[in-house]
Amino acid sequence: MGFHTKPTTFVGHVKIKVENLQRSLFFYQEVLGFDILEQTASTVKLTSDGKTSILSLEQPENVIPKKGRTTGLYHFAILLPKRSDLANIVVHLVNKGVKFGSSDHLVSEALYLDDPDGNGIEIYIDRAPAEWSWKGEEVAMTVDPLDFKNLLTTVVPGTTWNGMPEGTVMGHIHLHVSELKKTEEFYVKGLGFDVVNRYGGQALFISSGKYHHHIGLNTWNGVGAPTPAKNSVGLEAFTLILSNEEARNQVVSNLRQIGANVTEENNKYVTHDPSGNRVELAI
Repeated sequence: MGFHTKPTTFVGHVKIKVENLQRSLFFYQEVLGFDILEQTASTVKLTSDGKTSILSLEQPENVIPKKGRTTGLYHFAILLPKRSDLANIVVHLVNKGVKFGSSDHLVSEALYLDDPDGNGIEIYIDRAPAEWSWKGEEVAMTVDPLDFKNLLTTVVPGTTWNGMPEGTVMGHIHLHVSELKKTEEFYVKGLGFDVVNRYGGQALFISSGKYHHHIGLNTWNGVGAPTPAKNSVGLEAFTLILSNEEARNQVVSNLRQIGANVTEENNKYVTHDPSGNRVELAI
């Protein structure tokens, strides 16, 4: 559908910090079904297709557990290719005894769970964009019960969950932030996203290319919530994929015009939103 390919700007990769890398690896491999693409003593890049990493794990030195009521990761969201994939992982999680939540958002159907460190994860499928309801520039989203009975009718007899299917992508990321005014300026004027949904005065959903959202931003941990410690479990960074060098240079210029600091590291430009969330700009 083009929402996670160029020229759309999208979240291509998320890197999270964990307390025990081996414990986390068991979860992400055995429970969710990722494969290892690259591994060092303290980091692992995970893949669903054997070629591209959409998620990385890092065990920092002197790591400390996740602290509540801070900015950072609310959840990252893994987008599966087909509705039957979502049905298969429901059966798989139930068989594994893994607790999860669920919701029908009108634009998508989603499951919610935490990894062993409390990092939030959404696993979802999109409804066809023709079924999304737009009122002007705002897309309708809600939190309704998921119809499991209907979902499970898509399970193909004889099939089971055999790991993250090829074609799985990082669908979006949802962040805790300390306030919304400067945050909106950063993501809209700086990074070039459009606001596609406002949840009262507590959350914003933004996207590129008329997607329902590539990034969610909320103040549910409190206005003025502090940035977590650098060695804390949680979000290390997320990577935005821009269409070309010209587009990235324009974003860098826009960020600097609004006073955001941008540095260059290993062929990526790096910035931080007003709440300290690290954003890497790639092409």
